[in-house]
Amino acid sequence: MASPIYKLTEEGRNYLQNGLPEAKLANSLKMPMDIDEAKGRIDSFGIALQWAKKKNWVKVEAGKLVLVKKPNSVPEHDALRKISEGKKVDEKMADILLKRKLVYVEKEDIVKRARKMVGKEIMNIPPELIKTGMWREVKIKPYNVEATGKKIYPGKRQPYKHFLSDVRQKLVELGFKEMSGPLIETEFWNFDALYQAQNHPSRDWTQTYTLKHPKQGKLPDNGVVSKVKASHETGWKTGSTGWGYKWDIKKASQLMPRAHTTACSARTLASLPDIPAKYFAISRCFRPDVIDATHGVEFNQMEGIVIDESLTFREMLGTLKMFAMEVGGAKKFRFYPDYYPFTEPSVQISVKHPEMGWIELAGAGIFRPELTEPLGVKEPVIAWGLGIDRLAMFRLNIEDIRELFSKNLNWLRNQRILI
Repeated sequence: MASPIYKLTEEGRNYLQNGLPEAKLANSLKMPMDIDEAKGRIDSFGIALQWAKKKNWVKVEAGKLVLVKKPNSVPEHDALRKISEGKKVDEKMADILLKRKLVYVEKEDIVKRARKMVGKEIMNIPPELIKTGMWREVKIKPYNVEATGKKIYPGKRQPYKHFLSDVRQKLVELGFKEMSGPLIETEFWNFDALYQAQNHPSRDWTQTYTLKHPKQGKLPDNGVVSKVKASHETGWKTGSTGWGYKWDIKKASQLMPRAHTTACSARTLASLPDIPAKYFAISRCFRPDVIDATHGVEFNQMEGIVIDESLTFREMLGTLKMFAMEVGGAKKFRFYPDYYPFTEPSVQISVKHPEMGWIELAGAGIFRPELTEPLGVKEPVIAWGLGIDRLAMFRLNIEDIRELFSKNLNWLRNQRILI
């Protein structure tokens, strides 16, 4: 096949006569120059800067153009001169000039190449046949439309992230507002404001993490702190006798990675929300645990609270049932009596996984007045903390909680996105 014949475009003739813009830009930099100033001096500034940076002649520092090195030669300019003189250039340089639209292939050459294909059987139709219309005169090899093509994996959201977004959207549609709090929390908000005694076993180092540095955090205003202190020691004005010990403000100010999203609920109640109100949080929590198919040291929890003077334990059970069945897709569930320091009455909900049997899903109850009243809320508050990682196991049909954060490409590619 004959070599293609190249001709200069109008832009190519301009560059041949006046020089390439990147070379003009590099040669104009005697010292660092503001970009705005350079734009006024150099025609086709965008093209000039793009190619000057690509050739490592110029760099940008603090909004100024800085010369890296002077161009000793400009291969494109030499190639344009050769083409104008009817001489040949190597294919690599010709491709660069074609991409920059500085040259074009002479049409007569395209016709010659197209004619050589006429009467032959071809699989793909090259540009020459399309441009000349001679594709009508060639024999195109038939395609087997039943053949299996290459499988394509389009981009999609990570399945677990998609599930969390779906749950968040459902809650917002149900009228819940999202609440938030810091990942590094004081023990005050994580435990004390929740009426969890400072000598409770769950506050031991084997059950929660603590921060090595810094050790202490800032507590809220003295009004809230003093009421929580009184609630722990004597029950304050709630009718309770409290826990009956001397409350330690230093322990309450210790910092820790948040152990549960109930800390967000305590902060929200202390902010004096409008009542009635519904809030939720889907946030990261941290607890020391033995990592296995249903446990991790780092996990997501979905916290929910509803505040209304007419609420009862029955409304809470109905809410938990709705989440287990409609959001989680669980077919069977059970309620068990349970104990939590900050709720009374309290309940646990477990759901049945098709492969793993019964799994604890959530703990719930009605917040005790020793918790709510020191924070400024007198109405009943139903609350639940739901292991949303485990809930996702049902929806995504997986048997190991670690797969939620899997790097297994086959699982990620083949996992269906739930609508």
